[in-house]
Amino acid sequence: MDCCCFCYTNPPTFPSPTLLSFRGNASSVGRRLCRKKIRPGQLSSNHSKPFLQHNDRFQHLVYQQYSSFQPVRTYKRTITAQAGNQGWDLGRFFRTLYFFNGPPSPAKFIEFVVGKLSNPSPSEPVNAMDSSGIVLVAGATGGVGRRVVNILRNKGLPVRVLVRNKDKARSMLGPDIDLVGNLTNFQVVGDITKDSTLAPEYFKGVKKVINAVSVIVGPKEGDTPDRAKYSQVRFCKLITRYLSLGWIRQIKGDSPEMVEYIGMKILINAVKASVGVRSGKLIYGYEGNSVKELAWGALDDIVMGGVSESSFQVDPTGGENGGPTGLFKGVVSTANNGGFTSIRTRNFPVSEDLSAYDGLELRLKGDGRRYKLIVRMSSDWDTIGYTLSFDTVEGQWQSLMFSKFEYDGKLNPTFVEGAFQLPVSSIRSYIKDPITPRFVHVGSAGVTRTERPGLDLSKQPPAVRLNKELGFILTFKLKGEDLIRESGIPYTIVRPCALTEEPAGADLIFDQGDNITGKISREEVARICVAALESPYACDKTFEVKSVVPFSDPFTVDPENPPPEKDYDVYFKTLKDGITGKEVLERSPAAV
Repeated sequence: MDCCCFCYTNPPTFPSPTLLSFRGNASSVGRRLCRKKIRPGQLSSNHSKPFLQHNDRFQHLVYQQYSSFQPVRTYKRTITAQAGNQGWDLGRFFRTLYFFNGPPSPAKFIEFVVGKLSNPSPSEPVNAMDSSGIVLVAGATGGVGRRVVNILRNKGLPVRVLVRNKDKARSMLGPDIDLVGNLTNFQVVGDITKDSTLAPEYFKGVKKVINAVSVIVGPKEGDTPDRAKYSQVRFCKLITRYLSLGWIRQIKGDSPEMVEYIGMKILINAVKASVGVRSGKLIYGYEGNSVKELAWGALDDIVMGGVSESSFQVDPTGGENGGPTGLFKGVVSTANNGGFTSIRTRNFPVSEDLSAYDGLELRLKGDGRRYKLIVRMSSDWDTIGYTLSFDTVEGQWQSLMFSKFEYDGKLNPTFVEGAFQLPVSSIRSYIKDPITPRFVHVGSAGVTRTERPGLDLSKQPPAVRLNKELGFILTFKLKGEDLIRESGIPYTIVRPCALTEEPAGADLIFDQGDNITGKISREEVARICVAALESPYACDKTFEVKSVVPFSDPFTVDPENPPPEKDYDVYFKTLKDGITGKEVLERSPAAV
């Protein structure tokens, strides 16, 4: 998205070189707010019908700041519309052109024509990083991560992995895997503890993330290739038994703080622009303490000889709750065969990347007239413009959404010559409902228990009992979880109990509040993570999971008669918002 134009027009108008452009005509001032939503992901697709619905998620905005943005032009005189022929204001014509950096030069025009004639169907170089809808798997060579990769590939989904060791990933995951990172360095491909290794282009096309990165814990004296010592230690129930083994566990490699907390912060920052946030991205406007300004200029029918005039100003008290709002206003006239007014932005210095979102949402105060929005995806003067005509409703503030830009070329049925004004308080991107998780994280049960009063440690896993000795591993896992919850990214946090190499298929127990102990297979956890990506019931939920099979009983599956695949939505639907296990700590009396 490079520029935008907002227009009010009677006849079909020629596209203007804009990023965000509003066009329109109106007469009396209305008192209704419209929120229009347009899905940029569908702009170039062949959808037959525009989608319109009321936005039930709307919340009233509180405008608390006043912008210092000065209007491009303020009218202090009375302007009347008059049909027929009038003098053409050549000075305003040139001021309009040069506000938008002037008309295309003859040299560029000739170059464009020659290019079209010599290569009528130019082919763009294909970048391997440009594919869309990619699921990024971080920690893809771990026990859960590599199973996640296999499940995604079996489903035919595009997968990109984030690993530290390229050779290990190639041998474990196959030569066709899409590796992220510095491919000139065969040892460090991408390390979440080192933000310098995570270049922004590595995440282009990534729409969802499954994070299976975890600090490495192992026996001090080393382990066997199949991690037999680790497995034996993993299921010790008594601390005395754990210590008597002589295989005291320790952190291998980076500390829990670096991996579980700092690494989480770096990873979230790296993927946030790609996967998007629930609240959307403010492109322009005044929303509470958020202010995003754009340089709007008038682009009226003066460029075709007409005399209509418009401007964009800031009304400090015209917002829904008495705060500031932008104001598109002016006079439209059919004199000199004119009939449109518009405002548009200058080309953005850096294009807005809205690929993570489903549309644009306009919040404005209608007057019963029809307006038009044009969005340009390039700053070139001859670029394609995506256009949406929309009707506003007079009488009250409201919210509306459209799924694509569309214009049928017909005359504006609500066109009336004369003065108009249209308050526009905000333009932002949005994620359509139902929202599904964009970031699925594999955590650990027990993360809130290390400080829980009255807890019987003898019945808790070793990590809870030895949290301090293991570098406060669970403390930093919980801090990492909090970063996800605070990021605004739609998420799921899965907290498995003790992980095993057993097959998936056992009956499961999903719980919340961080109270259960038990075991669960890594394969089952991987399936849960992949299922969560597509389930609105899993969105913004934190939960623990274990199988019903006790520690003492191994779980096996008959290859000839495997258990049916689970419908994980059955479990996800039982989950509630806002339960993390920290509630017990917050209710506990402070120590004296």
